Amino acid sequence: MADLGVAVEVASVAAGAGGLGYAKVRAPGVYWSLVGLPAAWGRFTFTYRSTMEVCGLTVQPSGFRAFMSRNVARREVRPVVPVKRMVRPTSTGLRVRLRLPAGLEPADVAAASERLRHAWGMRSVTVVEVKSGVVELRMTGYDVLARVRLPRSVEVGLMVVPMALREDGSVFAREYRKVPHSLTLGANQSGKSMFQRNLIKGLARLPVGLVGIDCKRGVEQSSYAPRLSALATTPQTASELLEALVAEMESRFDVLSEHGVSDLWQLPEQVRPVPLVVLIDEVAELFLVTAKKEEERRDRMVQHLVRLAQMARAVGIYLEVCGQRFGSELGKGATMLRAQLTGRVVHRVNDKASAEMGLGDIAPDAVSAVTTIPPDQPGVAVAGDASGGWSRIRTPEVSQAETVSACREFAHLTPHLPVLAPFRPAVRPEPALVPDGVPPLLIPRPITD
Repeated sequence: MADLGVAVEVASVAAGAGGLGYAKVRAPGVYWSLVGLPAAWGRFTFTYRSTMEVCGLTVQPSGFRAFMSRNVARREVRPVVPVKRMVRPTSTGLRVRLRLPAGLEPADVAAASERLRHAWGMRSVTVVEVKSGVVELRMTGYDVLARVRLPRSVEVGLMVVPMALREDGSVFAREYRKVPHSLTLGANQSGKSMFQRNLIKGLARLPVGLVGIDCKRGVEQSSYAPRLSALATTPQTASELLEALVAEMESRFDVLSEHGVSDLWQLPEQVRPVPLVVLIDEVAELFLVTAKKEEERRDRMVQHLVRLAQMARAVGIYLEVCGQRFGSELGKGATMLRAQLTGRVVHRVNDKASAEMGLGDIAPDAVSAVTTIPPDQPGVAVAGDASGGWSRIRTPEVSQAETVSACREFAHLTPHLPVLAPFRPAVRPEPALVPDGVPPLLIPRPITD
C-alpha cells in the first residue's frame, strides 16, 4: 500500500508538471496566472531597489534628507530610487506606477527598459508617462502577439474601432475623432490586407458611410459592396468620386455655417450628416500615370485628396490611405498629402526607406523596429502618432468571408447620399447554400464511345 501511495503521488506530480508544460505552450495566459505572475511579482518585490541602482535609475538625496538619515535615523545615506505607487497584476503581466524623484525623467526610465526586462525576466517593458513626474511600467510576461485575441470587454464608442493588440497587452483602437486620417503601409504578405479587413468589419457595425477606392478593378473591396455607399474601381471613376466628395464637403460646411458651429459633432443629431470613411486601397494607383494626357487627371485627384485631408475632418469625412510606399517619387503633392495623415501604421516593408516614409517624420526611433519585423509574423506592425510615441501591434486573424458576412449583416446601416448615388456598387446576390443530403437537380451521366 505504501508503494501504491508513492506511485500515486509521483503520478500526480508528473501530471501537474506535464499540465503546466502544456499550458506554457498552448495556453500561456493560464501558465502566467498560475506560475509566471507569482514568480515575477516576487522577483520585482525583492530586487526592486538593487535593480534600480544597477540600472542607474537613482539620484543623490537632497542635503536635508542626507542629514536626517545620517543624524536622526542613524543609517547609511543611500541613493534615492523611484517610489512605487501601485503594483497591479493583469492577465498578461504587471502594471507598476512610479513616482520619479527630482533629477529623473521618463526618458531615463524608457532608456533602461531593456535592462529592466532582463533583470525581472519579463517579455517586454513599456514606459508610459501618466502625468508629470509619474510613469507606468507596463510589463508583459509572455508574447501576447503570438496569438492575438481581443478582449471581449473592449469598450466600443462612437467612431472607435478596436483593431489590434499592443505588445503591452492593451488594445489599439482606431479613434477617428482623435486621429481623423491615417496611413497604412506594408509590403506584400505583410498583413496589410488583414488590417483592412479588421477595419471594415469594425466600421460595418457603426452608423457611418463607407466609400471605397480600389483601382485594382475592385478585387479587394468589391466583395464589401453591401456596406459601401460608393466604390471606384478605375482611376477615372476615382477622380469623379473624389470630386463628388469635395462637393459634399463644401455642402456640409454650409450646414455648419448655418448653425454657427465649427464641427460636425456640435450639430443637433437630427440635422447631423452621417460620417464618411474613405478607404483607399492602393494610393500609388492614384498618383502614377502611363501617358502624359493622364497627368491632368492625376493632378486633379491629388488636389482633391489634399483638400479633403486638410479640411474634411471638421465635417466628418475621414481618410484611410493604404499602400506599399508613399514617398516623393509618387509625384507632385505626395508629401503634402502624407503630412496631413496623422495616424501611421507600418507593417513589414522591403527596405528601410519605406519605413522612413511612414514613421521617419513622426517617430524616428520606430524605424528600426519596423525593419526587424520577421516575415513569418504577418499582421505585426508598428503604430505611431504625431506625439512621437509608437508601439508594436498585431491584428487578429480575420478571413475575407467573415468581413463579407459582417457587411451583409449590417447592410441596412448603409446611408444613401444623393451625391454618391452614381457610384453605388451593384450588390451581388448571396450564393445559395445547398443542404447536406439534397440530391442535385441534374444527374451526371458518363460519356461513352
